[in-house]
Amino acid sequence: MASDGLGRALQRLGARLRQPEMMVFLPATTLAAFWWGGEPALILAALGLPLVFVLLGAFRWDADDPAHLAEHAGGLALRPQIISALDVVLQDSATTGKTTACLVVQFDDAAVLLDRHGRAAQTEVLLRSAERICAALRQGDTVARLEGGGFAIALAEVRRMDLETLVQLAARLQSALAPPISIDAARLYITCSIGFCLGARAPTGRALLDAAQVAADEALRNGPGAIRAYAPDMARKRADRDAYREVLEIALDHGEIRPHFQPQISTDTGTISGFEALARWHHPERGLVPPAEFLDAIEEAGLSERLGEVILYHALTALVRWDKAGFRVPRVGVNFSAAELRNPKLAEKLKWELDRFDLTPDRLAVEILETVVADTDNDVIVHNIAALARLGCGVDLDDFGTGHASITNIRRFTVRRLKIDRSFVTRVDEDREQQKMVAAILSLAEQLELETLAEGVETPGEHAMLAQLGCGHVQGFGIARPMPFDDTFDWISGHRARQMATPKIGHKAR
Repeated sequence: MASDGLGRALQRLGARLRQPEMMVFLPATTLAAFWWGGEPALILAALGLPLVFVLLGAFRWDADDPAHLAEHAGGLALRPQIISALDVVLQDSATTGKTTACLVVQFDDAAVLLDRHGRAAQTEVLLRSAERICAALRQGDTVARLEGGGFAIALAEVRRMDLETLVQLAARLQSALAPPISIDAARLYITCSIGFCLGARAPTGRALLDAAQVAADEALRNGPGAIRAYAPDMARKRADRDAYREVLEIALDHGEIRPHFQPQISTDTGTISGFEALARWHHPERGLVPPAEFLDAIEEAGLSERLGEVILYHALTALVRWDKAGFRVPRVGVNFSAAELRNPKLAEKLKWELDRFDLTPDRLAVEILETVVADTDNDVIVHNIAALARLGCGVDLDDFGTGHASITNIRRFTVRRLKIDRSFVTRVDEDREQQKMVAAILSLAEQLELETLAEGVETPGEHAMLAQLGCGHVQGFGIARPMPFDDTFDWISGHRARQMATPKIGHKAR
């Protein structure tokens, strides 16, 4: 106990000596020693006092001075130092009546910044942001650089600290980071999400920093620009998400998540024009898990690329096996997420996979959500989609009509086919307004020389009306539900038999 008290006393003394005004007394003390003790005292003071200051940490430039941190932003305090600063206040709070708090600042769309502008720009943004954060804080507050690219802040001891005060401080930090940062003639707008924890909620500096990090992660999930205070159930929810991620990784590795295939039919001939590969989870205990229950979790867990690899492998394998069985399926469609499209090596990767299966690129349809095309100005995504089109893969714009993609974007991304969202297809044979909407989309596609496919076709009436309006292809439960690969052989054989036995659907309306 005595050694702990001595350690805390030395920490507090070192903190006091680090204040700039204390440094003024160093030469004055040396001069006084010469006045009272002559030259021996002068030599002793000149050599001894700096040593005492060094031992007590008085010359540490990266601990508590925001102004100096701003000047040397690349040398901010590190995680152990901010934990130590928090511990000093927390350990003495019972006697001093003072408290502290910890905030964690995380940047929204950090991956996009890195992809679009590179590592050098990211480093410059962090340096400028550190300067702004330090300028917005008080003397004595400690700023640390975190491993993931964010910042942690330990507030200097205060008599009173409440939720409202921290929310206002977090908002002030966001405002400080809001002005654009100019880098190489480009103006970058940075937003951040902030989590914080009051000192009263954690017994140690490490626990306080961890709690603030949990709150910041929750803010980042609800961002951009979100602020969250730590609550005990956040840690449980985070643990649940981490555990679920592990379950999903095991499911992907063990082949539990694999595609079901849904056929696409030509309205002209009734022949199979392709299949779409749709992810399904065959859970060993729960059975077939609907995609709505796990696809978002896969994206949040950062497993989208891993899922894409699994689905692509099974899709290309299916094409090869259909060919060997004598079932000519023109192409298979695979959905590509924004995370996959941000991979600069995507086109090379797909070419290698197609060559490995001895398939031509036109056998693969790359399906991209309209929201991705409408919202992105990511140069890597633009480059990748153009490269896939040059490779010979067909680019299908999925859920068309929901993401407000402009005509310019449709041409820019070399789209081959528009997949009309099911919201426009439902009751199209009965609803005149639906017919007008679909007719308008089909007219646009015709002028742009694009193919069309209607999703979510569930009744023969919808199928017939879409054919009459001029939609080239249809897909939905009215044709067939998504099915395991092994079931596709019987379905293809049955469809061929039905096609030979029934007349074709009527001619298109002109």
